[in-house]
Amino acid sequence: MIQSDKVLDAKGLACPMPIVKTRKMMKDMEDGQVLEVQSTDSGTTADLQAWTESAGHQYVGNVKEADVWRHFVRRAGQEDQSQKEYPVTVHNDQLLEQLQHPNAVLVDVREEAEYAFAHIPGALSIPLGQLDERMAHLSKDNKYFVVCRTGNRSDMACRKLVANGFECVTNVIPGMSEWNSETENTTGGMNK
Repeated sequence: MIQSDKVLDAKGLACPMPIVKTRKMMKDMEDGQVLEVQSTDSGTTADLQAWTESAGHQYVGNVKEADVWRHFVRRAGQEDQSQKEYPVTVHNDQLLEQLQHPNAVLVDVREEAEYAFAHIPGALSIPLGQLDERMAHLSKDNKYFVVCRTGNRSDMACRKLVANGFECVTNVIPGMSEWNSETENTTGGMNK
């Protein structure tokens, strides 16, 4: 089951109502939260993709169950616009080679819904908002590569890990938004 923070029932509605209702609900959501929009109108996919791009949010993906489309939209936040500051980085092109190290661990700090639709095989999902509580379960002997959608959330995660005594931490840039290698999908839907 894909996790979302809120659910919008737009079943039976046609354009433009799913977008109107989505826009209204997104205004009340916090940065980084994921909205599930349930719709029976197949045109909602293109409408939501266009609207999220123009509004600066992220269309994460969709799953069709019976006659209902479940769309997932992530509200953009300041972490999406912040400047990268963490100095140790690896480019997407070099990541797979770096992961051959015996103690290498890839940590994906995107939201659970983002991870479910497409993630690098073998990546450990720890959303940024859960990192503080879950880092106690990570070994400081490992070499961590941290990825998100654009490199901004992973930048913050790298700084948090280093501040808590992790020494081998690398930010993966530009991240999943430009990842061109294999991905896994745990939703049953289609990969990009």
